Amino acid sequence: MKKSFPKVRKSVIPAAGFGTRFLPQTKAMPKEMLPIVDKPVIQYVVEEIVASGITDIIMITGWHKRPIEDHFDYPFELEKRLEDAGKEKELIEVRRIANMANFIYVRQKGPYGNATPVYCARNVIGNEPFAVLWGDEFIFAKPPRLRQMIDVYEEYGLPVISAVRIKDKSHLSRYGIGDVKLIKDNVYEIKKIVEKPDPDKAPSNLATHGAYILPPEIFPIIENLHPGKSGELWLPDAIGQLLKIEKVLACEIKNAIYYDTGDKFEYLKTVIEIALKHPELNGKLRNYLKKLKI
Repeated sequence: MKKSFPKVRKSVIPAAGFGTRFLPQTKAMPKEMLPIVDKPVIQYVVEEIVASGITDIIMITGWHKRPIEDHFDYPFELEKRLEDAGKEKELIEVRRIANMANFIYVRQKGPYGNATPVYCARNVIGNEPFAVLWGDEFIFAKPPRLRQMIDVYEEYGLPVISAVRIKDKSHLSRYGIGDVKLIKDNVYEIKKIVEKPDPDKAPSNLATHGAYILPPEIFPIIENLHPGKSGELWLPDAIGQLLKIEKVLACEIKNAIYYDTGDKFEYLKTVIEIALKHPELNGKLRNYLKKLKI
């Protein structure tokens, strides 16, 4: 008989950062709201979570992130204008965005570092497992990345980190690389995670980052975590402590296309690639790019 584990019912999206790499654009607009053609980055993240079966989404935000809340809210005046103008397609879309999930907003408090927003969600999460996805990157996969991870969690009942293969060896120094042992198929046990290794000394080419299914035991670990690099609290350091008390798995995401919108060049690449798949733009943009004298 298959063992039953607590369900993953909630997801956290840390979205309180200042996005300094995109200044001055992000002086008044959250980096998570940067447009990928006609949708902000964070909407792609939310759509992945919802497509994976989770509809309770906790956004960890700050005083400068009101546009995120507004985007997922009911825009009554806009809806009325669209309805009066007979713009049915646009009306359906803005209503769909507001109805996608149950959004809970928590203001971030505490020291800098990417473990802090996870800790800020503790009172909403309670004593149950939960997912974490960053608000400035996303993956296209079938089934969705998070759904693949939930399937692994439901089989083993252990924390799960998403993983993708880094094909360009020189890029290994950008990520946390897993020292792993194969369990079966695309599931690995993580022995340790080496942060941004020298490419020649990396334990594998499997980057373990981007999405997590974590147990509530991560909260006391973060609470007692000593500041790491730059005096900040880092989630990889907390996971390193978690590895001392229980196994952590890596799920290599099948059929994955990874989009990193955290720096300017990768963001521009993402916009172009998504636009080339857009039903209204792909032909026009492709023809335009062919005409450029580069």
